[in-house]
Formats: sequence, structure tokens, C-alpha cells
Amino acid sequence: MSALPESAGRGDATRARLLDAAVEAFGAKGFHGTTTRDIASAAGMSPAAVYVHHRSKEELLHVISRDGHQTTLDLVRAAAGIAGSPSERLAAIARDFGRHHAEGHTWARIVNYELEALSPPHREEIRGLRIAIEEEVRGVIEAGVATGEFDVADVGMATTAVLSLGIDIARWYRDDGRWTPDDVGVHMAALALRLVGAGR
Repeated sequence: MSALPESAGRGDATRARLLDAAVEAFGAKGFHGTTTRDIASAAGMSPAAVYVHHRSKEELLHVISRDGHQTTLDLVRAAAGIAGSPSERLAAIARDFGRHHAEGHTWARIVNYELEALSPPHREEIRGLRIAIEEEVRGVIEAGVATGEFDVADVGMATTAVLSLGIDIARWYRDDGRWTPDDVGVHMAALALRLVGAGR
């Protein structure tokens, strides 16, 4: 038996449908080109119904961005925490990060390239999550430099480069393209290790 009232379950399902619709609409038209009516239409609801669950279009963007970044942070932390050498850990991060961005390329494009549309408090919250992701990757690269596995002149630059490899997938990945998300993940892992000079 559910611990939630049936109405709460329906409300959660409606909110999830709205978020999916917002991802679809923002992905097709961009945040500024999307209207509340577009989102409502994609969700099969009236425009007024959107405001029952979310105060504004920006709030929808914030929830999408917050949840997307938190999921990414959890994924990166899990990969960074595996047992193994810095090379194995960095490869796991790049592989999982790349596959994740290919599988969710539409939302990934939104959460990475619509940040300026967020309100200052929301943007600051997302900035904190992005910094946490960066710190996880930086820690693994620093560990590789310390053991002599990696040869990089600037750890910060290497960290940015590794993350940029994955983030930019959202710009070019297509579901009907020649590569699967797994193909992308494997290739990103190899590229990340080359970026940090592993195996030289």
C-alpha cells in the first residue's frame, strides 16, 4: 500500500509529465523561444494547469537543471570512487560521463547551455553543483599527477578539457547517428587518458 495519498501520486506524475514536456520544448525551441503554452501542449494540458505545479517557465528550467546536474554529480562521484588507479578512475569518469550525455543529449544541451536564463539564486545553486563535479574530476587528475601516471602542465586546464569533451556531446549527438552511447563512452575514456598524458 502506498504511503502517499492517491492525489499526491497523481500530482507527482503530472509534474514529471510537465518536466518531460519542458525538456522536449526547450530542446526544440530553446528556453527563450518556448512559451508556457508550448509546454502545456506537449504535456497535453492547459496553460493554466502548468502554474498549478510550477510558478514559472524559469522554475521548470531550474528543476530540470538541478536534477540533471545532481544526477551527473552522483555518476561522477561513483566513477571517481571505484577501486583502481587514477587512470582507471579517470577512464570510468569519462566513459560514464560521455555515455550519460549521449543518452540524455537533449536535456544535457538544455542544462549546459541555458544557464544564463536562470535567476541569480538558481544559477548560483547550479554553479555549486558544477564546481562539485569539477572537484571530483580534478581530484582524480591530481592523484594521477602525484603517482606519475599523468603528465599535465596545468591540472585545472586538463580538468576543464576532460569535462568539455563530455559536455559538448550534447551539441552533436543524434539518436540516429553512427555511434551508440556506449561507443561514445568508450571513445571519451580513451581521449581523456590521452589528454592527461597517461601511458607516455
